[in-house]
This record gives sequence, structure tokens and C-alpha cells, in this order.
Amino acid sequence: MVPFSKILIPIDFSERCLGAARFAIPLAERFHSEITFLHVEPPPESDAEWNAEHEARAEKQLRDFLCAAFAHLDVKRILRAGPDVAEEIVRYAREQQPDLIMMPTHGYGPFRRLLLGSITAKVLHDTDFAVWTGAHLAEGPPAEWINPTVVLCAADAAPASEKPLLWASQIASALDAALLLVHVEPRLQSPGEGYYSHEYHRVVLAEAKRKMDQLQGAARTNARVFVEAGDVPRAVCAAVKRVEANLLVIGRGGGEGPGRLGLNAYGIIRESPCPVVSV
Repeated sequence: MVPFSKILIPIDFSERCLGAARFAIPLAERFHSEITFLHVEPPPESDAEWNAEHEARAEKQLRDFLCAAFAHLDVKRILRAGPDVAEEIVRYAREQQPDLIMMPTHGYGPFRRLLLGSITAKVLHDTDFAVWTGAHLAEGPPAEWINPTVVLCAADAAPASEKPLLWASQIASALDAALLLVHVEPRLQSPGEGYYSHEYHRVVLAEAKRKMDQLQGAARTNARVFVEAGDVPRAVCAAVKRVEANLLVIGRGGGEGPGRLGLNAYGIIRESPCPVVSV
């Protein structure tokens, strides 16, 4: 739901996690959001290692995490233990119903072996909440993120694309940012020469624009549309750079499960030069 009243940030105390968490500050300030830092402590190698002292250390690390940076915000800090980090994150999200989950795409630090891209990917697969992800963002948000100006939504022609487009429209409106829509049409790279190739491309392009018009009619949006050709993740990420988007919104639905992550969605999340929200 936009604007965000509750933002969940799973943390492992890594540098990338620090960067992702800092992106929440301008959102929480703008929308007066409640922030929850959730740390899932993996079980020790032996039960004897899990004692009051071990738990106290974990609680202190959680309590000290970005304490000064978030001092002016409404913050909860939750410690849980479990053998499956992603499963605990998903379970907590079901309990608390956040409007947004914010995660980096990779983890480093003490729990690198447990919090890699696979953890974020599993959360994306198993939850039906909007998930913010960011790659290459260890430094935290650049200055332009404080006042983002361009939200780009990547959509295919499937009815399921209405949900991310509507979400993108809402966040663009809340941020007072421009909303743009990109659709990648692989058929535009079909073989052909001369007149027949041009005619084929004209027909495919017209069909793609017609489908985007239908999608926008259903979502009641009026975004400027870009139709690209080629490999979907590469074309979408190239569009992000060209329009200088601050935020990319994509769908991850389709197939079985709450948030089944397709190969195109995963590729976009990994390669996007700006944060991605998948819904």
C-alpha cells in the first residue's frame, strides 16, 4: 500500500544492508512510516553455544544498528532465531503485514554464507508483499534519491502487469515524480530484410503500443510509453539509465505461489542501476 505506514527491513549487519537501510530514511520521513529492523539469528553449531550471553550480544548488535541515523524515526528492533532466515522473514511479514520489505540483493559480513542473493530471492518467491531491492548500493542513497523525480514501470502485455503499473502510479504520485512505462518486445529482433522487415516491425510496434494502451486504461494511468527491443533485463536496465529513473517497478507474479520470481524479474533486479520494487 502506498504511502507506506510500515516498512520491514531484514538486516544482517553487512555493508550492503547498511546501504539498503539508509534508503528507508527519506521514505520514512516523507510518509511517517514505522520502521522494523528484523534480524534472524541462525542457530549455533551446538545448543551449548546458544545461551544468555550469546542472545545478549545479538540484542546489543541489533540495538546499536544505525542507532543515530534512525533516532528521529519510529523504529522497532526485533530479534528472531531460526535455521531458515528467509522463512523467518516471510513468517514475520505475514504476521505484521508491512507495506514494503526492503532488502539488499547480496549480503556480506558474518552471515555471508546465510544471507546471499538466495535469501532475497526466496523472500521474493514466498511473500506477496512489495519488496524493495537494491544492488551495488553499499554507500546508501545518492542525493537525487532524497527527492526522486522519475519512476519507471516495466510491464509486459499480461493482465498481471496492471498491479505493478498501479503501484508505480501511486508511488509516483506520492513522490510527485514523473511516471514512465517501458515494454520490451523481443519480436522486434526477428529476422527479415528490407520492406518486409520494416512492415513487420511496424505491425509489432503498433500491437505493443495498443496493448500498453489497454493496460493503462485498466490501471487508469497516462504514462509516457517506451517500447524497446531485445533481451528483457538488458533492455529494461538500459531504459532505466536513459530516462535517469530513480526507482524501477516490476511485477513478479505469474505461475504458482504468492510471488513467483521469473528469470526476467531476477535478471532485472540483479542488473538494475537503481532500486527495484517488485510487486
